[in-house]
Amino acid sequence: MGGIFIAVDAMGGDDAPRETVKGAVEALADARVNILLVGREDAVKRELSAYKYDAARIKLIGASEVIGNDEQPTSAIRQKKDSSIVKGLNLLKEDRAQAFVSAGATGALLTGATLIVGRIKGVERPALGALLPNEKGFSFLIDSGANVDAKPGYLLQFAKMGSIYMEYVMNIEKPRVGLLNIGAEREKGNALTKEAYGLLESSELNFIGNLEARDMPLGAADVVVCDAFTGNVVLKYTEGFAKAMLGMIKKELKSSVISKLGALMAKGAFKNLKKSFDYSEVGGAPFLGLKALVVKAHGSSDAKAIRSAITRCTEFAEKGIIEKISESIRKDTIKGSESNGV
Repeated sequence: MGGIFIAVDAMGGDDAPRETVKGAVEALADARVNILLVGREDAVKRELSAYKYDAARIKLIGASEVIGNDEQPTSAIRQKKDSSIVKGLNLLKEDRAQAFVSAGATGALLTGATLIVGRIKGVERPALGALLPNEKGFSFLIDSGANVDAKPGYLLQFAKMGSIYMEYVMNIEKPRVGLLNIGAEREKGNALTKEAYGLLESSELNFIGNLEARDMPLGAADVVVCDAFTGNVVLKYTEGFAKAMLGMIKKELKSSVISKLGALMAKGAFKNLKKSFDYSEVGGAPFLGLKALVVKAHGSSDAKAIRSAITRCTEFAEKGIIEKISESIRKDTIKGSESNGV
């Protein structure tokens, strides 16, 4: 059977397996896609029974265990060999799938991905990237959750991997790379950002310098680079602020008869605004730097979000992003050896 094989953690997420199975079935609308659903057989079969689909394009991979969000990641990966996360990651290791999507425990997924799938040769640390909406489209925030303690060299690699993702998956030519900092001036920041600035500046990337957080929503950069501590704070704040802002707008629009009439007239505009903040549109956060693609979907992902993640994985696989990252890192390694006189 030809096509692209995407493994899906059927048990991951707040509404699994109902929403994960539904999203996987809906993803079959794309003729390129084949799905490997990983999870408890009885539960997954029960959900599948509600749909009509091409049975030849969905295969169930039994997994009797589930890793919870409160479990210690490394221990859970080592002890729960029959969990949906471990079995899904092993499908990548065995080349039975090109990508794995999970809305399950973030720590276990990232730890397991690094241990089981492994890094691309030359990649110092894999990084989690997240697409955040701005007034021009999206910015790719990397790292947004994997490496709390980073080195300048890591940030350079994050920037290169993020640029490849934005160029080939999001179709942005020469993505602008910004270094997230507390000021735009070159001398601003801590030891990490100051040294990273020099590395980014001397690279072949389209580096535009330091970027303040307030400039992100304006679309000042296509790729925003930082350590995971900073990135995750930005990501979580953005999610909370978007939710609060939409709630405040909705409240004000219902505050009087006149505002209700205005809301009715502007219904289409508000619908588009809400859509731009909808995480289910962007298909999860890719974990870049691994030998195969792992995507972390939001814990509260619905079927639409799972389907979007599968679609993004399909584009990623078709455009050979893993190979492009590998080639970029390989060239850097050769340059480094030559500059050192090796």
